[in-house]
Amino acid sequence: MTNYKKITKIVTPILITLFILAAFLFWPINTYGTLIKENPKLAEGKKEFLASKPKDSISGKKTNIIILLADDLGKFDISLYGGKSTPTPQIDSLAASGATFTDGYASASICSPSRAGLITGRYQERFGHEYQPGDRYPKNNLEYYAFNYLIETDNWKLNDKIEYPNDASIATQGLPKSEITFADLAKRQGYSTGIIGKWHLGHNKGFFPLDRGFDYHYGFYQAFSLYTPEDDNPDIINHHHKDFTDKTIWGKGRVGIGQIRRDTTVIDEKAYLTEKFAEEAEAFIDKNKNKPFLLYIPFNAPHTPFQVRKKYYDRFPNVKDENKRVYFAMISALDDAIGRIREKVKKEGLEDNTLIIFASDNGGADYTFATTNAPLKGGKFSHFEGGINVPFALSWKGKIKPHTIYKQPVSTLDFFTTIAAAIGSDLPKDRIYDGVDLVKTVNENKIAHKDLYWRSGDAKAVRSGDWKLIISGRTHEKWLYNLAKDKSETKDLSQLDPEKVKELETALQTWEKGLIKPLWPNLTYYEFYFGKQKYFVDL
Repeated sequence: MTNYKKITKIVTPILITLFILAAFLFWPINTYGTLIKENPKLAEGKKEFLASKPKDSISGKKTNIIILLADDLGKFDISLYGGKSTPTPQIDSLAASGATFTDGYASASICSPSRAGLITGRYQERFGHEYQPGDRYPKNNLEYYAFNYLIETDNWKLNDKIEYPNDASIATQGLPKSEITFADLAKRQGYSTGIIGKWHLGHNKGFFPLDRGFDYHYGFYQAFSLYTPEDDNPDIINHHHKDFTDKTIWGKGRVGIGQIRRDTTVIDEKAYLTEKFAEEAEAFIDKNKNKPFLLYIPFNAPHTPFQVRKKYYDRFPNVKDENKRVYFAMISALDDAIGRIREKVKKEGLEDNTLIIFASDNGGADYTFATTNAPLKGGKFSHFEGGINVPFALSWKGKIKPHTIYKQPVSTLDFFTTIAAAIGSDLPKDRIYDGVDLVKTVNENKIAHKDLYWRSGDAKAVRSGDWKLIISGRTHEKWLYNLAKDKSETKDLSQLDPEKVKELETALQTWEKGLIKPLWPNLTYYEFYFGKQKYFVDL
């Protein structure tokens, strides 16, 4: 009995401690159930505009629209800008047939916010789409602390613990329903509309592509998907990375919102996606060749996971670095796919009345170590040139002079207004648009934008003429560059020209008065160094 008491005396505190620890670890993190609601004024304006009789300022045959969007494609990863690693004759030919933009910018340095701006023609911060939508947040302390302290997350860092949205609230994240897409615009003008590829603007009812102006969708909702199922197929080269995001991306194959869908039906697709997207685009053009159409093709190449068919891999026998070889091969596959789509347009005799726009959603993902974006500084996630200065071209036979080089800054925000002008559509009067008609701007050699802005939480940037100011998140450190003299952003002039810093900060503050708070919180931030410079950006 005495021994029992002794054991009890020892074990009881241990059990109580373990119980308290378990209760702490598995205790749910505070969540909120606030549902994101659309702006009622803009929602009503959208309803009225789309129901109104369209104004058609175009006589004769209507213009078809094709938007080709690469994913994480570095500007100097293609031969159009002198890159030596990967010959891209099809992209080069597309640009040569019209206009090449030397200073094309994405409106964000990361996927979803960039696409939100591109598809609406409005700075995404105007309507709260500032961060990546969240698929999942930590549900308890165990998940939070394990992610923060036990898992090697490289440069990705978990934000301080906050109240996270619950599942119901997460379901309302996505491109706000009150926003008008270029598909909405085209459909109002009597166009057939299609999207083939990566969506990444919401994956619940009300946010699907078919809810946002598109008649047809083939692709996936997630930020990523396998290019083809990972198996023992000798025709496919699979290359894994060591960072934790890559493990998530490969996961258990295509699951959930990473599954391939035709409209809303899940498909067991075996074909290599880059090629399949081209095939789907050819079929869409064939089906709609006798009526006006808008076709948006957001490729997932060359975003991770790194998978490629052997025939593309074999084009780079002299590249000894397996990582880079697969990456270059994926870009080569993308180039071929773009060539196929252009050839289909030509074959069907549609060149004269088809506007083709090409760009990347942001700069190259240098964290894969397959690209550096050199001579530009930084990469995806950053507001340095490597993160936001992207490949950008425009082609329209008979409307844009071949071999045109436009050297002033333009933005993917210009897609929407360029499309509106090409299809003869008016624009709603109840909201601000931030783009210009690039066809008119190029042909008249006008300046497209006096200033361009970026914001992701406390990380901000502004380009005004040749000057660019970057503000790091969290530390609020400032860097000032003259891009005309220093495109690689190597010489910080903030200490030498405080008046210019103040001028650009004031411009940023004025711009921010027209923005709203982010509609959902960011889960992570990204930190990295450039020499002694430490840079933070919220994701």
